[in-house]
Amino acid sequence: MDDVDGEEMPGAIVEAFLEREEGVRALLEELEKLTIEGRHEEVRERLRNLADSDESVFYTVAFSLTTSRQFFGDVEAQLDVTAADRLRDLAETYSTLAEPFNIVRTERAEDRLNPVTDTSYTVTYHHTVESPMITYSPLSGDQQLYESRGTPSEVLRVATDLASATTDGLDVALENDYSVNTEELSTLIDRREELETELSKLRDQLDELRRTPVEE
Repeated sequence: MDDVDGEEMPGAIVEAFLEREEGVRALLEELEKLTIEGRHEEVRERLRNLADSDESVFYTVAFSLTTSRQFFGDVEAQLDVTAADRLRDLAETYSTLAEPFNIVRTERAEDRLNPVTDTSYTVTYHHTVESPMITYSPLSGDQQLYESRGTPSEVLRVATDLASATTDGLDVALENDYSVNTEELSTLIDRREELETELSKLRDQLDELRRTPVEE
């Protein structure tokens, strides 16, 4: 959001929002209804369109929904208390939209696309195939990106490919002397430790299964 950075931020973008507040609130009402109906992908796309077409309005709402004291304080200092209170009311009224706004803001600021925030899964057993079946869905906020079902080896193939993509990405950084920020590096270390724990458990399970006679 280079065009709304600088000394006029956040005053300039908030003024742009205040000029169109009634229409924006109508849009937020509609988005909130879609969220309640579970139409999360549609909400995400509408927010992307808003960020493309009216960056000032998008970021005003996005920052307001973070309920940041600093943001509200800056608005009071650059505009007035009334303007800040209107944004506080925005945050209270449309709190259910905080997550989708934050995800799209992250996409814009950090070149992401549908960042995965969680993974849901269920495990069943298929007697004909003689294998557990894992149904899993990567989630981006409340939006289910896709659903897949497969055997443990098929699911592990996906995990292996993603681990390979991770090491390829780090190779690019190392080969080009690019830095990796401290927070990302720390999180990577935590994820590696979690992965090693699960792999150790997997190794023990496979050893036990090898010792278990197969029923004919």
